[in-house]
Amino acid sequence: MKGFIQEFKQFAMRGNVVDMAVGIIIGGAFGKIVSSVVADIIMPPIGLLVGGVNFTDLKVTLKKAVIENGTEIVPAVTVNYGNFIQTTLDFIIIAMAIFLLIKGINAFNKKKKEEPAAPAAPPADIQLLTEIRDLLKKEK
Repeated sequence: MKGFIQEFKQFAMRGNVVDMAVGIIIGGAFGKIVSSVVADIIMPPIGLLVGGVNFTDLKVTLKKAVIENGTEIVPAVTVNYGNFIQTTLDFIIIAMAIFLLIKGINAFNKKKKEEPAAPAAPPADIQLLTEIRDLLKKEK
């Protein structure tokens, strides 16, 4: 049992797993920010432009709710296409942000690869032979 726990700990603390966990947490928070931007900033002006429509209210009712004595017994069956439009815009914005991030990372890595590496020093025996050759040239 102790070996299993040690192996799991070693797996969980590997750099890739920790990096992935941090990415998921940040991605979740980023998704909430994008959802808020779409719902609270982008969609209201668009709704205003198309006649004061709130996109989250857009739906098609397939079956009306059953109400008795002011109490809803069976809820309405609706297709909420307004929420779908809003979620689609969320996705497009997140996808664009990730695309731009990956594009920036790739451009940075490309510049990094293009930098010429310093030539490696020759082995010690080659350096010694070069020095001997240079000394012999000076004596001539």
